[in-house]
Amino acid sequence: MDILTLTFSSLALIATAVMAASAAIQARRFELDLFGATVLGVATAMGGGTLRDVFLGLTPAFWITDLRYISVAVPASILSFWVAAKMPAGNGQRLALLMYLDAIGLALFTITGVQVALGAGAAPVIAIVLGCVTGTAGGMIRDLLCNITPSVLKEDLYATISLIGGAVYYGLVSVYADPVATIASFGLILFMRVGLLLRRNW
Repeated sequence: MDILTLTFSSLALIATAVMAASAAIQARRFELDLFGATVLGVATAMGGGTLRDVFLGLTPAFWITDLRYISVAVPASILSFWVAAKMPAGNGQRLALLMYLDAIGLALFTITGVQVALGAGAAPVIAIVLGCVTGTAGGMIRDLLCNITPSVLKEDLYATISLIGGAVYYGLVSVYADPVATIASFGLILFMRVGLLLRRNW
């Protein structure tokens, strides 16, 4: 396994764990049980990438042929549900943790989405759009299953941040080695998303 493949696999698995964790915390906030939290976690973690693969004609979807994703999403959901259960309710701690995990997941899935799309031969603009789909669709599924309006539909900068980050990744990877592009675009997306969250809190 070369360094680029290893880097992609690591990012994708971390993103899977982070988004599953965010969903499990959301599940606890809405008083779902452990099974419901696990289902929500898996659906959230796999949703964006599955939609990307459908658009690209990559079948079967990535998590069907690579069981590492399920094996990461399920324990991440269970552990996060347990952690959320230990956190006090009503003081905003669960929501804050969810939002910061969501920011990390947005950054990681945007980058991996662009990587997969480019690897499948998609045009740069399409790859950037599919990076956004990968980064945002899982969170939309999580919110819809909890019967709340998805953040991407009420926070206009959510998808915009993903698109900007994907464009920066493509621009940098065309000039520099991939680790440089990944680190820079991840940092940019995280900085913009966390900055937006802090501004809203203030």
